[in-house]
Amino acid sequence: MKKAIIIGAGPAGVTAAYELLKQSKEYEVLVLEESQEIGGISRTVRYNGNRMDIGGHRFFSKDDRVTRWWDQIMPLQGKPSYDDKVLGRSVPLKKGGPDPEKEDLVMLTRNRVSRIYYKKKFFDYPIKLNAKLFLNMGFADTVVAGCSYLKTAVVKKPVDSLENFYINSFGRKLYSMFFEGYTEKLWGRHPREIAPDWGAQRTKGLSIMGILKDNLVKLLPAKQDKKHVQTSLIEEFNYPKYGPGQLWETAAAEVERMGGEIRKGCKVTKINTEGNRVESLVYVCDGQEVTVEGDVFISSMPVKDLVAGMNDVPKDKAEIAAGLPYRDFVTVGLLVKKLNLKNETKLKTLNNIVPDCWIYVQDTGVKLGRIQIFNNWSPYMVAEPEKTVWIGLEYFCSEGDKYWKLSEEKWVKYATAELLKMGVISSESDVLDSHRERVKKAYPAYFDTYEHMDDLIDYLNHFGNLYCVGRNGQHRYNNMDHSMATSFEVVGNILSGREDKKNIWSVNTEKEYHEEKK
Repeated sequence: MKKAIIIGAGPAGVTAAYELLKQSKEYEVLVLEESQEIGGISRTVRYNGNRMDIGGHRFFSKDDRVTRWWDQIMPLQGKPSYDDKVLGRSVPLKKGGPDPEKEDLVMLTRNRVSRIYYKKKFFDYPIKLNAKLFLNMGFADTVVAGCSYLKTAVVKKPVDSLENFYINSFGRKLYSMFFEGYTEKLWGRHPREIAPDWGAQRTKGLSIMGILKDNLVKLLPAKQDKKHVQTSLIEEFNYPKYGPGQLWETAAAEVERMGGEIRKGCKVTKINTEGNRVESLVYVCDGQEVTVEGDVFISSMPVKDLVAGMNDVPKDKAEIAAGLPYRDFVTVGLLVKKLNLKNETKLKTLNNIVPDCWIYVQDTGVKLGRIQIFNNWSPYMVAEPEKTVWIGLEYFCSEGDKYWKLSEEKWVKYATAELLKMGVISSESDVLDSHRERVKKAYPAYFDTYEHMDDLIDYLNHFGNLYCVGRNGQHRYNNMDHSMATSFEVVGNILSGREDKKNIWSVNTEKEYHEEKK
């Protein structure tokens, strides 16, 4: 029997293991996971009866293979969830599907609401160039934004940076309001230092010209199309009852049921190559080095660390890998009595809290990047969803910097102070409980040596039995479904004998928005 060794038990690693075992009886599968958790950045953290989704994960995809896979692991609800029942809310139900009030292995249907909070007003995210945007901005800023775009429309800037991409798309005024400061928060670099690749996938390729013409004449409150404003907020996605980690823990259990082995607390440190093949790898577990040989190796570990552990790497390729940048982040969970944010939408929520899953914080006066409201992801994420609000405050930083090193106590004080400054809560006494999580290499970044990534890909591809999958495995800002799709492609290649890996690296290279299904 052949042996497949998979590095990492996140979405890409678990998917690869599951598919290889399901589709073939020829492979013994071993998964090595550095942490003690399943799911990687898609794990669910449990704390005092409440649950945290690290980074936020919507289960929505354009790829039907992915949606079918999710449904096999965790079927869609057939009965209303707790908040659906309390609010009399109508959601799609699957005939014969599980009842979330009685069963745990169930996927819920949720409202997709994410907005930007800027100068104490809500704007759609991604930015939509509609009447509400300009009403919130006010007449003066709208005129400036319109003139700014018209100026840019005459003379386009070369699209050689993320800054110029945004300015060409929206004009300098909207860029300075909604993109410049937040991008610098997220990446720790000014947009002029970042390649434009990332922007095209996050703005739906919007063009301002026609929309400005349509909306500049609709700025008086009496002319606001309220029906359009409300419905524009509503999209749906699926979500496991107890968060994303529940799905990956369930899938991992299936991997083990099918005969696969998952070893936790095992950090891969060396990859031994000979010629154009990987022969074995070394991992450390409980302080002991262990060497394992294999026939195929599937890696979702950061490319930077993968190449650093390989022998005989050419100097130029080693330098590319060593220079690949990442952004780390900290999530501070706060259990609060209430939020001072008014629900002015028509969406029903428990205690009438704002309906957002995420709130993006564009104000540069605070370091806070996003607020997650876990009550809105699933009422089962919160021990007492009708009495408390469980939120996650997301801060972007770099491993080893002063923010990364802050103690949990100082982080809670810092985050609480920023919420008070923003007026989101009224008093420190509103905070009932707290928990902090730190996440390494959460976001692969597109600057520094990333411009030479294609050279590194060519080098890695010459190892015929090595496959790179997932967000960190490919150093690509993938969503969860894209990470899974890379593993589908890898398993297909292994079982069909396909040597060319172009299909694996081509997942999520289209320039359209990640979540737009046609």
